[in-house]
Amino acid sequence: MNAVANERHELETLEADVRTVRDAMLAAEAARSGDIAATHPACRRSAANLVHYLELRHHDVRDLQARLAAAGLSSLGRSEAHVLATIEEVLSVLARLNGHEPPPRIAGVALSEGHEFLAANAKALLGTPAGTRGTRIMVTLPTQATDDPDLVSQMTERGMDIARVNCAHDAPEIWQRMIDHVRSTRRTNGHQPRVAMDLAGPKLRTGPLRPGPRVVRISPRRDRLGVVTAPALVWLTADHPLATSPSRVTVVPVDDAGWLERRQPGDRLGFIDSRGATRHWVIAEVRADGCMVTATQTAYVSSGLKLVCSTGVDEDAVGVGDLPEVEQVHRVDSGDQLTLTRTLEPAEPTAAGSEHRVGCSLPEAFDQAMPGERVWLDDGKIGGVIVRVTSDEIDLRVTDVRPGGANLKAGKGINFPDTDLRLDALTDKDLDDLDFVARHADMVNLSFVRHPADVEQLQAELERRDAVDVGIVLKIENVAAFEHLPELLLTAMRSRQVGVMIARGDLAVEVGFERLAEVQEEVLWACEAAHVPVIWATQVLDTLARTGQPSRAEITDAAMSERAECVMLNKGPHITDAIHTLDSILTRMQHHQHKKRSLLRRLQAWDHTPPGS
Repeated sequence: MNAVANERHELETLEADVRTVRDAMLAAEAARSGDIAATHPACRRSAANLVHYLELRHHDVRDLQARLAAAGLSSLGRSEAHVLATIEEVLSVLARLNGHEPPPRIAGVALSEGHEFLAANAKALLGTPAGTRGTRIMVTLPTQATDDPDLVSQMTERGMDIARVNCAHDAPEIWQRMIDHVRSTRRTNGHQPRVAMDLAGPKLRTGPLRPGPRVVRISPRRDRLGVVTAPALVWLTADHPLATSPSRVTVVPVDDAGWLERRQPGDRLGFIDSRGATRHWVIAEVRADGCMVTATQTAYVSSGLKLVCSTGVDEDAVGVGDLPEVEQVHRVDSGDQLTLTRTLEPAEPTAAGSEHRVGCSLPEAFDQAMPGERVWLDDGKIGGVIVRVTSDEIDLRVTDVRPGGANLKAGKGINFPDTDLRLDALTDKDLDDLDFVARHADMVNLSFVRHPADVEQLQAELERRDAVDVGIVLKIENVAAFEHLPELLLTAMRSRQVGVMIARGDLAVEVGFERLAEVQEEVLWACEAAHVPVIWATQVLDTLARTGQPSRAEITDAAMSERAECVMLNKGPHITDAIHTLDSILTRMQHHQHKKRSLLRRLQAWDHTPPGS
């Protein structure tokens, strides 16, 4: 067979193969016609496009892609937003090349419509982004925003498009003040930031540990030779420590305000610390609400300890008040046994090599977990395999932990990635919080979603509260949500405004850090096919927000986030700097990338290089 005949045969074969894919898509649409018809009228064409995409990805078309590219045709690699139209366009070209009549066109989402649908849905749910960028910025409001409207204004001016309120923290009166500050601000384009509220969902947390002693270590600053370079500062006060404490000092409450009133600068205070060591402090400053003292020796100060001021022959003593209890930990190492208990009684802290016991806040886990399944604790810092399950205990063998072990504290997250936890996504607390959310939020973020029934329950509760216009955002944070994503999307699209949040922290723990990038891509593709906007969340510019200095890796991560319709920042003392940096990165990157498509704008960086040199 000569080259021309080979080419003709390949084109005929390509047409047949593409026609097979098209027929499979149409069959899938017919099979799921009921699911498509159940979606909101404005979402039905998008739902059909999602079904077409799912059918396409049900097949391995890599060989077909390579052959199409070799023939100079679309390889289908950027077809998510308009799958059937792309297939039909390729099929039409192949039919004409082969001298055939192209098949009749089916009224799917046109090539020009897919991205328009996604852009319109993003605008309806997330609002208009600030400035000239296309990707929105969502920011978690810190508790400080309750009483600091200037902070909210600064966040808005720097580029915050959506303010996130986490219902797992604080209370309705706090949320109300935060939202009032948000509603009173305007961005430079005149638009008001939107408000998103996270429902807490079922809590999977470690139970309490027995508290440690009420003691605080006070130590001066020393150089490498152990010489004191700066004394420690101690603030003595009879008031609540958090209300009156200066920054960067240790607060020690005392039980007699009159004793403080009798002090003078230069007074020496003597005491025996909790180790039995004799120590002295000197009063450096006296104020109306307390005294500042300096300490040049390390001391361990406990509640009830006596501070004695010697003035001539008289001694004036005062007792140290209630100090915070020292937080206790389990020290967990590889090979240790760790038992999760149904009881939430405070557990005894244990050292590495011991058998550790700690409560689990989710009773359903004891009914549904099975031996051989994995469990992760504290954001993946500690991992184990279940070896025994009873009605009240789950025994784990620790298999994954950093060399030397790790501390496990109370209130840390627990993940059961292999366990099909059958429980409602909406807790009693969520239902109470939803009364507030329905009245004040523009969108509600559904935590711990696993099955379509979870979405149906939220939709029913919003309808009951006459709040069907509140947008619904599905947080994809566990294996079950990822595996059921198509059904979750089709169910959510019964509502008009729908979004997806990729909660990458919990998701990485559940699917494995090595799979996170792959899973993240698949979520982005499916949502683009459904024309559903995506929020890229968890640890974006996290180091910058916390420390003021970003890492190189998180700058690259932030640049990649431009492929989503919204990026979420968490709170931190440098959050305004993080917002400004993200705004700059997103604005720059939108000239280079849109979803999976590279944008070839004119580059000026290499203008000094002569062509052909």
